[in-house]
Amino acid sequence: MTTGSPRLEAQAQTEPQGPGRPRRRGLLPVLHADSVRRLREGVFTAFRELCLRAEVRVTMLDAQALCCGAPWRAKGVTEGYEVMRRKVHAEIVMPDQLPIVTDASSCTRSLAEMARHWQVPVLDVVEFAADELLPRLQVTTPLGSLALHPTCASTGLGINEALLEVARFICDDVEVPLSWACCGFAGDRGLLHPELTESSSREMATEVNRREYDGYASVNRTCEIGMSQATGRPYRHILELLEEATRPVAG
Repeated sequence: MTTGSPRLEAQAQTEPQGPGRPRRRGLLPVLHADSVRRLREGVFTAFRELCLRAEVRVTMLDAQALCCGAPWRAKGVTEGYEVMRRKVHAEIVMPDQLPIVTDASSCTRSLAEMARHWQVPVLDVVEFAADELLPRLQVTTPLGSLALHPTCASTGLGINEALLEVARFICDDVEVPLSWACCGFAGDRGLLHPELTESSSREMATEVNRREYDGYASVNRTCEIGMSQATGRPYRHILELLEEATRPVAG
């Protein structure tokens, strides 16, 4: 999440795209509260570093006051949703329209629904990484093994193949539990009713904990929290692991 200037440029060289046109993407981390924003600094920082490393230019939007609208919509607070929809529209609809990239799969899904009539392409950061970053990155420190948790949103968006592509780029031993299901965190429900996550993820947690993995990853912070609580393992966004696995080796 950026603060201050509404649009901050990541300082990276770009490849021309057509006659003198740089490759650019808009990044909208769709988060609205300081406490939530701190939870996502890991993937946001990783994404920014990966773009610099891959020499892909992006425009960082200041989304501090914006949200994908899911909290209002899920609770039936239509007036609040419409207020936020207007605020988001004012920020992401541009004369020279850029695709909008978000860094949490549930936000990607909700923003895509919000923007479906705006002619604004909305991409998840995992899709962007698979298409734009992986061809320009080199793995220097591969993971030995990785437990991967796709989310309900990534499944609904149809981006699990991109997720697997990123995971297999950094690790030859990637496992999705055969008992994969919704972790049960469900937005803020897991914070208010942790027994929901405990019940929903019990079978997955048992399967994951049958062995040790070098990494544990997902694509949405609340799901990462839920799976971390269920398994006792440190789930992180897959882009954080991608950033670590492609860091240049000193010397």
